Amino acid sequence: MRIIAGQYRSRQLCTPQGKSTRPTLDKVREAVFTMLMAYLMEANFLDLYAGSGANGLEALSRGAKRAVFVDQSIKAKQAIISNIKNLELTEKTQVLTCSVKKAINELLHEKFDLVYIDPPYKVQENENIVRLLITKNLINDQALIVIEADKNDIYPLKIGYMKLIKKKVYGISQILFYQKESI
Repeated sequence: MRIIAGQYRSRQLCTPQGKSTRPTLDKVREAVFTMLMAYLMEANFLDLYAGSGANGLEALSRGAKRAVFVDQSIKAKQAIISNIKNLELTEKTQVLTCSVKKAINELLHEKFDLVYIDPPYKVQENENIVRLLITKNLINDQALIVIEADKNDIYPLKIGYMKLIKKKVYGISQILFYQKESI
């Protein structure tokens, strides 16, 4: 696994040992982050179910100013911290080793421009997580929430005030883009 583009392009990333994480394929990450370019510059990025941290690190490589990584796995935390140190990004990052719901409650002082939600496909609570982000007021008005899910999962056109603005299917995955509905 590697960083696809930007300042750290082609830098290799370590991944957590075992089968508890499902890394996003490079070609999918490349397509998604190409679509996100307009949102990345100086963005505050939240990487939920971070695994190796590849999505947040890709965001930093492409111009995000800060990334917060959340994963409850100790192995994931070790991989994320190793990748952050190798890229010398300690000052631009924060790593939380806890459940996503607990992390959201710990981040109440934060506002995010981009949120990437990529849980194991068997642990889908994505709609509830989006609602919690809204309820806890953790997203900016122009924020974008990206959900990576099984292509067969069905998602609503709206979650709270967040409207589905784009959906792409890549192999067994679908990528959904939600943004605040214009009034």
